[in-house]
Amino acid sequence: MQYSIAAMVKAMKIQEVILKAVSGQILWIDAADIIGVSYRTMKRWKVRYEQFGYDGIFDRRMKKPSPKRVPLKEAQTILTLYSEKYMGFNIAHFCDKLPAHEIKRSYTFIKTLLQTAGLAKKASKKGKHRRKRPRKSLAGMMLHLDGSPHEWIPALPGQFLDLLVLMDDATSEIYNIMLVPEEDTLSCMSLLKSCIEKHGIFCSLYSDRASHFFLTPKAGQPVKENHFTQIGRALNELGVTMIPSYSPQGRGRSERENRTLQGRVPNEFRLHGIKTIEEANRFLKEQYVKEHNNRFAVLPEQSGSAFIPVAKHINLELIFSIKEQRVVNPDNTVSFQRHTLQIDASVLRTSFAKCRVNVHLHIDNTISITFGPHIIGRYNSLGETIKKPYIFKQLKVA
Repeated sequence: MQYSIAAMVKAMKIQEVILKAVSGQILWIDAADIIGVSYRTMKRWKVRYEQFGYDGIFDRRMKKPSPKRVPLKEAQTILTLYSEKYMGFNIAHFCDKLPAHEIKRSYTFIKTLLQTAGLAKKASKKGKHRRKRPRKSLAGMMLHLDGSPHEWIPALPGQFLDLLVLMDDATSEIYNIMLVPEEDTLSCMSLLKSCIEKHGIFCSLYSDRASHFFLTPKAGQPVKENHFTQIGRALNELGVTMIPSYSPQGRGRSERENRTLQGRVPNEFRLHGIKTIEEANRFLKEQYVKEHNNRFAVLPEQSGSAFIPVAKHINLELIFSIKEQRVVNPDNTVSFQRHTLQIDASVLRTSFAKCRVNVHLHIDNTISITFGPHIIGRYNSLGETIKKPYIFKQLKVA
């Protein structure tokens, strides 16, 4: 036989007040005033809760067994851990940390405990349900690339940074992640190039309609087809299709991923004492991504992969660069981004004057000039000639 509704309500009220007193939000004497009992009675309830858990605060005259038995000491340990070390963590994130402290309790119990103690807010009522778009069946069929502006590093209050995330639609696995001052062409190229070097060429990329992805002549109107940005040109050279998103709901999978990251990453940074962008990126790549994928990645619907190896003749360093065409000046120089780049003597031609060449701004901010398949000049970020011959790294294909 279960407790009566009146007994349950009374016990829940007492438990809520006790947990707030345990967590230090109110004094025990104030807890007694809230419930309407003497300070001595409040102390007796505290002792009974410590000895018998939830059962101890039920009306003893009911002579009925309690549905729950959690010692106050364990509850106090959980509340202390949260308030002193994990404050700000969402409940699921906090539950993931508890096994390291040899505590194994259900998500529902932890949620109830924190909400009852006033350390976690109760979730607001959910809006209209929308059906999720089915995932792609194979890894590598479609990747999401999105940037999320947020105050990512708690040690830098008020400083908004962009967290770039490259994620697989079929598995939700994060292939690459990077914190940057602002999302731009080269930072996105860096993520894409790194992924292709490691996994191979994928089929399509789904993103918003930011200006470095697509040209949208009028706000809210379709993107201009057959007009490639630098990222669009690079992916087109590899045969990758770019898919524009026309609403946040359309890219709901990446939007939900961003919310998860916003709830977890800043707390991880605070927990590990991270204070700079360099430290943050090192932690993300060396530790966080692996833990995140172990927690959230799922198996694809079908086995296998849609990634294909990069052919030996493909030069990813040249493809993933800002590429512009120039005509060489009569003095064998090229003007590019306020730099005058001097082309040295070459075995190909005595002079390249009036020849059309391609100038490449690379991810590391160095510059190169190509004439057909030949590299005829290499320069640092200041436009100074790099004398030592530069050899582009090629992906080894098994």
